Amino acid sequence: MIPEESFDSIENRMQSVGLALEELLVTAQKQDCLTIGIYESAKLFNADPDSVVLCVLAGDDEDDVALQIHFTLLQSFCCDSGITILRVSGAQRLQQLLGSVDANRNQEDLHCMLVTNPQANHCRLQEVGTYCQESRRLNQWVPELVLQER
Repeated sequence: MIPEESFDSIENRMQSVGLALEELLVTAQKQDCLTIGIYESAKLFNADPDSVVLCVLAGDDEDDVALQIHFTLLQSFCCDSGITILRVSGAQRLQQLLGSVDANRNQEDLHCMLVTNPQANHCRLQEVGTYCQESRRLNQWVPELVLQER
C-alpha cells in the first residue's frame, strides 16, 4: 500500500507542473514562440526542428484513430530528435488559456503545440522538462498530465 501522503504529494506535484505548463504556454504565445496545430507543427519540424524545445500533444479523444496516428508520428520524431514531449488532456482548459488563436481555426488545432526559442530559459520550461525527465526515468516514455478546469 502507498501511504496517503504519497498520493497527496504526487497530486500536488502534478498540479504544480500543470500550472507551470499553463504559464509556459501563455508566455510562449505572448512571445510568439508557440506553434499551434498538427499541420503547422509538421511544417516547423521540417523547416527548423532545432528551434523546438517542447512538444505538447493534447487529446481527450482516445478513439480518434487518425489523431492517434499523428501523435505516434510526432512522438517518434520528437524522440529521434531529442525534443521533450508531453501528452496532456484538458482541451477545454487549453481553449480557455490560449483562446481563439485565429477565427478560422477550431479546437482541433490545439492537439499539437510546439514551444520554440531555445534561448528563452523560462523557469517554467525547466520545471516541465524536469517533470518529463523524471517520468521517463519511471518508464513513462511519453509523460502525461491532466489540466484542471477552472
